[in-house]
Formats: sequence, structure tokens, C-alpha cells
Amino acid sequence: MSEDVIPLKEEDAYPAMPEDGYGWEKLFSERMCRHFREDYGLYTRVARFHNVYGPDGTWDGGREKAPAAICRKIIDAKATGKTEMEIWGDGKQTRSFMYIDDCVKGVLAIMNSDILEPINLGSDELTTINGLVEMVEDIAGIKLKHNHNLDAPKGVNGRNSDNTKITEYLGWAPGIKLRDGMAKTYAWIEAEYQKKHATASV
Repeated sequence: MSEDVIPLKEEDAYPAMPEDGYGWEKLFSERMCRHFREDYGLYTRVARFHNVYGPDGTWDGGREKAPAAICRKIIDAKATGKTEMEIWGDGKQTRSFMYIDDCVKGVLAIMNSDILEPINLGSDELTTINGLVEMVEDIAGIKLKHNHNLDAPKGVNGRNSDNTKITEYLGWAPGIKLRDGMAKTYAWIEAEYQKKHATASV
């Protein structure tokens, strides 16, 4: 795992040099919340989510995030007898993933708090994409050959949440272990996969 990944603090958003559409959209929305609060007294809170995953999320079709995509690929390989799977990029890029239960708890806590500035809501448990694949393989009880597609989008090299402020404000931070959340997510996607393919075969 890369050791040069610096957790993102709230103040790191400026100067951000964000992506022209998606990145500026988020920062502009934060500014609008602040101005509507200051000018019109609108009750606002801003949480900066870091990679939310879990059951009941999108798991196929091309819009799913890495945890769900990895689960689906491994479930499909196990069901069809495949021995290989594709991984976007070299797999060395690092991420943190927050389980949905932590996300919901955090949103409720932030909404009921006196925190006015944007605050991180994410896990600080860092993993590589390769590490995440190996974790899901272990959950599934299967080992596949990894084919790294270096031409596919891989995102930034490293990113995770600095939880200093949320811990100071709330005495709490997302803490559900990635292994535990991925086991629940894998089980749910496996059930959905089986339902989908059972219907298709009727």
C-alpha cells in the first residue's frame, strides 16, 4: 500500500483545482448553502461523503462503484466458472470506503449538530483496489487471475478521509470495518445476481 497518501482535510478543498463539472458542482453547492444560511436563515449542513457503499446500491449496468463492481465480477466468475477478472488500472490506487450504515448515522448526527462548515464524512481505513479485490475473493472463497486494464479509468492515485474534525465535534467517526461491510454487501449482491439470472432463465 502506498504510504504517501495524505488524508484529505476539510481545508484542502481550496485551492482545489476541481474537475470542471463534478468538482465545481460540489464546491458551488457548498457556497450556496452558506449564503442561503447567512442571507435567509436557511438551516443547512454540509457533509463531504467519501465513497459510500453497501446493500441496496447500484451493482451493475456501468454506474456502480468499485466495491459493487468487484463483488459482481467475482460473483459472476464463481457462477460461470471463469478463472480471470478485469481490474481497472494497476490496482495500486488507494481508497477508503464508508459503509452505508455509518453514512446514515453520520448524516443524522451532522444534521442535529451545530457544525456550520463543510465536514468530512468517510472512513479513514485505507485499502488498495488490489487489496479490496483480494478481500472479496477471500469472502467468496475463490482466487482468480487478475487482468489489469491500464487503459480503463482509474481515478486519482490516493484518497481517504481525515476524520479529525468530525471526531472533535461529534466524538464519533465512521468505524465499520471494510471487511464486515464488504461481507454484507457481497451477500446482498450475490442474492440479487441469483434473482436476476433465475428470472432470465425462465
